[in-house]
Amino acid sequence: MTTSFDMLAAGDEIDGPEFAVSRESIRLFCDGSLDYNPLHLDDDYMKGNFGKTNFGGIIMHGMNNFGLISRMLTDWADPAGAVHRRLETRWLKPVRPGDTIRPQGIITSKQTTERSRWVIIEVLVRNQHGENIASGEAMVEFPHEAQPR
Repeated sequence: MTTSFDMLAAGDEIDGPEFAVSRESIRLFCDGSLDYNPLHLDDDYMKGNFGKTNFGGIIMHGMNNFGLISRMLTDWADPAGAVHRRLETRWLKPVRPGDTIRPQGIITSKQTTERSRWVIIEVLVRNQHGENIASGEAMVEFPHEAQPR
């Protein structure tokens, strides 16, 4: 469904794709990001205390959450000719192999300027238990001359 700026309101929700986390998906993200930190690959390394935290095993890259949120925003905005312009996130809980996560957005405000139209979106990622594992804020621009695709 194509979204138009005029139809949006605070409280509208955006749902992203579900993502099943596995050792393989973590390894593939290591390869794609060139981040081979042992906290993503080595269970023995993660059995000890890592930065005052004991994760008990490998964890997914936090940037994988960022990527899922970006995909959700782009899939939602692009058909309307809008552009995902800003994203800030915080990681709240570790994500482990076997978890299933899903990003979501909630529109908090709309703003029109002389040059463009903006939507502010509270973003979060939840695991299969409904726990928030990442949160933040995004900004999407709906240019005045934007035409739905």
